[in-house]
Amino acid sequence: MPEEGGSHALSLEERLRRLEEIVGELETEELGLDRSLALFEEGVRLVKEAEEALASAELRVEELLGEGGALRTRPLQEGEG
Repeated sequence: MPEEGGSHALSLEERLRRLEEIVGELETEELGLDRSLALFEEGVRLVKEAEEALASAELRVEELLGEGGALRTRPLQEGEG
């Protein structure tokens, strides 16, 4: 488990894997309120960081596609990807 504030060095895949672990742990009934809140807080932070990483990657892809002039990006449709 990453330390507080130490998740910035994680890759997107590692963030998603940790989010899956957090969800699994939150689904158990043995957690106390303090532990549940700490996990929830970590999950929210990881989601925000993942969104930032994806936005940055999307911007880079748009820049790369724009360099060719003729190529254009379009949003993924449901079921793609």
